Amino acid sequence: MSITAERRQALIKDYATGPNDTGSPEVQVAILSERISNLTEHLKTHAKDFHSRRGLLVLVGQRRGLLDYLKRKDQKRYETLIGRLNLRR
Repeated sequence: MSITAERRQALIKDYATGPNDTGSPEVQVAILSERISNLTEHLKTHAKDFHSRRGLLVLVGQRRGLLDYLKRKDQKRYETLIGRLNLRR
């Protein structure tokens, strides 16, 4: 259910704002979105896995908080990010 180190590095490279950027909101949201999609697929086959469902809700809340922060700080970066990740909002 978690993402591999190679996939994480690819996401960091794709969404980084600078050469040594690993913690910008864009990178964090991209990694959270990958984890959310993996958990969503897991829950499609394991409908009664309520512990993973709670973890999914926690991840969605974290992503929402980061997106709200980014929207407050820089509206253009926010709109670009949700467009790249195909997120509704």
